[in-house]
Amino acid sequence: MSDAAPAPPQEGVYFDATLRPHRSLSRRGFLLVMLAIGGCGVMIGTVFFLAGAWPVAGFCGLEIALVYTAFRLNFRDGRRAEELRLTRAGLDITRIPPRGERRVERLEPAWLTVEMDDPPRHDSRLMVRHHARKLEIGGFLLPHEKLEVAEALRAALARHHAAPDYAAPV
Repeated sequence: MSDAAPAPPQEGVYFDATLRPHRSLSRRGFLLVMLAIGGCGVMIGTVFFLAGAWPVAGFCGLEIALVYTAFRLNFRDGRRAEELRLTRAGLDITRIPPRGERRVERLEPAWLTVEMDDPPRHDSRLMVRHHARKLEIGGFLLPHEKLEVAEALRAALARHHAAPDYAAPV
């Protein structure tokens, strides 16, 4: 999920969180699942091969390869992340896609609002509005996780606006 929590006590940092997709299957679990699927596929393919239906063995191998490919794509997608950091200078949203090329957007905190349904629904989106521009954050999170991040970000924005050195824009 996320490391959404109040920021560590650093000078001028109000919020610092890294959002990641949830992955319920570990690398070890993946190995065990693939061994079980592969073992069953080999047994089934062998039985059909010995019974004279040799093309079935090839399809069993193809099935194993497709399951492996689907899992690998899922693990690759799990490498994406979003880093949110609210400082005096602004809210930095760093998006890290599976391939790793980072993209950073900085938004002025004085004009930020956080939008999220409460209570969250399955299709709820966590949005950050900056003037007329809207950005979705954590699209891969579960609804209750999005609400948790939204509440923490709202609290951080309130702390930012209440800071003694904050000068509201006119």
